Amino acid sequence: MLNRKITFIGPGVMAEAMIVGLLHKKLAKPEDITASGPEEDRGEELGKKYKIKITTDNATAASNADVVVLSVKPQRLSEVMKGLYKIRPEALVLSIVAGASIQKISKGLKHQAVVRSMPNTPGQIGEGITVWTASARTSKEQQEMARQILGALGAEVFVEDESYLDMATALSGTGPAYVFLFTEALIDAGVHMGFPRRIAEQLVLQTIKGSASFYEQAERHPATLRNQVTSPGGTSAEALYYLEKAGFRTAISRAVWAAYQRSVELGKEKPGHIPEGHVNEDEI
Repeated sequence: MLNRKITFIGPGVMAEAMIVGLLHKKLAKPEDITASGPEEDRGEELGKKYKIKITTDNATAASNADVVVLSVKPQRLSEVMKGLYKIRPEALVLSIVAGASIQKISKGLKHQAVVRSMPNTPGQIGEGITVWTASARTSKEQQEMARQILGALGAEVFVEDESYLDMATALSGTGPAYVFLFTEALIDAGVHMGFPRRIAEQLVLQTIKGSASFYEQAERHPATLRNQVTSPGGTSAEALYYLEKAGFRTAISRAVWAAYQRSVELGKEKPGHIPEGHVNEDEI
C-alpha cells in the first residue's frame, strides 16, 4: 500500500485503467483516490463503480493530493494547468499526456517534481507497457511511487532521455492502433475468401496471440522465425512477396515516423489548437 492520496485530473479511459490497477494491486484504498473532471455523469459513474471520491473542482482536488495525475487531452492541458494553482510543493505530478514535455508541465504548474509517461491501451487490462522519465527534482521516493503506479497498467520502462517519450508515443503508445488495423485486415481477408466472420476472427486472434507468445519465448530475431515458416516456393513466400512489393515495411516505418512528428507537434501547439483535418482522437 502506497498510503498516498492520489488525484486524477481528467477521469478518462486511461485514468480509469490506472484506478482499477491501483485498487486491484492494493496500492491504494478507494477513499484515497479522487477523480476530478467537468462531467458530473462520468464522475458519478466512477464513484459508483470503485467507491472513490469524485469532484468537478480540480484546484481543491489537487491541493489535497500526494500524487496528481494529469490525464487530460493534449489540447486541453494548458487551460487545465491554469486551474491547478494549489498543488503542494512536496507532491508528485505524474503526466500521461501525449507530447507534453516536463518543461511545459513544470512551467505551467510552477512545480518541480514531474514524471512524464506514455502508457498504451492494453494497460486497461493490465497488459500495457509504459515508458517514463522524471525531472531532476523528483526524489527517489517519488520515482518509486511513479514506478508502482505505472506498474498497475502492466510493464514499465524508465528512460533517462526525455526525447524517448515522443518516440514511445509513436511506437508503443500508438502501436495498438497498428495492430488493430492489421487484425481487421486479416479478418476481412478471411471473410473475402469465404470464412464466416466468427471463424475468421477466432483464427486471426489466436494466430496473433500465439505468434507474440512464441516470439517472446523463442528469444530469437523475428526474421529468423519468419524464415522458419517460409518454405521456398510456398504459400508464405508468395504472401510475403506481395507484402514487400506493396511496401509493407516502408508503410509501417512512415506511419510510426508520422506519429512521432505529431507527438512533437502536440508539445508545441497553442492551447486548444487542433490542426485543420485533424480528428481530436487523443482521448485519454
